[in-house]
Amino acid sequence: MNAEIEIRNKLISLAEPEYRDFSSALVPGCGEMLGVRIPVIRGLAKDIAGHRMGIDPMEYLENAEEKYFEETMLKGLIIGELKGDVEVVLAQVAKHIPKVTNWSLCDSFCSGLKITKKNKARVWSFLENYWQSEKPFEIRVAVVMYLDYYIDKEHIEDLFYRFDHIDNDDHYVKMAVAWAVSICFIKLPEETMKYLKANDLDDETYNMALQKIRDSLRVDKATKEIINTMKR
Repeated sequence: MNAEIEIRNKLISLAEPEYRDFSSALVPGCGEMLGVRIPVIRGLAKDIAGHRMGIDPMEYLENAEEKYFEETMLKGLIIGELKGDVEVVLAQVAKHIPKVTNWSLCDSFCSGLKITKKNKARVWSFLENYWQSEKPFEIRVAVVMYLDYYIDKEHIEDLFYRFDHIDNDDHYVKMAVAWAVSICFIKLPEETMKYLKANDLDDETYNMALQKIRDSLRVDKATKEIINTMKR
């Protein structure tokens, strides 16, 4: 049995029809979904990347077709588990990004790219073309990578510049930027409050960012009351 068939059969055996029905309604553009929970897929990705299943992870990434949503998710999570040369990993990231066609594939993929932590300058440079893309989910990949790995004093002003200059009306782009701004506020409230008082975000994105700040359990009641007065 080749690796593609073996892994597909494994995913089918792990599928939960009720979970599929629930999840597919939350993920527009997911295509054909089996209903395998993401932590289960992540565990499978670790096993494949760690050569614990007798499958070459690079061969699987390069050759296996993706019939199901979970197969695309799995490939993204395998990439996140790859060790070694950052350039080899980023080559796989670049191949995978065009397959990212919904928020779930995007956000799980980005959160798994832990190699970023030891290669922040290189990955920052890699993302340069993506935040300026015209393709919504390429932009979202960049923004979610920023909120996962780059909200710190070194990068915060550059992030604000990028948020102000992302010009795309896609809902999932705006949601990502709003989410990122809210995390900036949680981690660097003083800097982000200044930004909220003087920014070039469109009103929808700005107001969504305020809402996400108000919804956060990490923001105190008094601050939320101030944020509530700032809606456009």
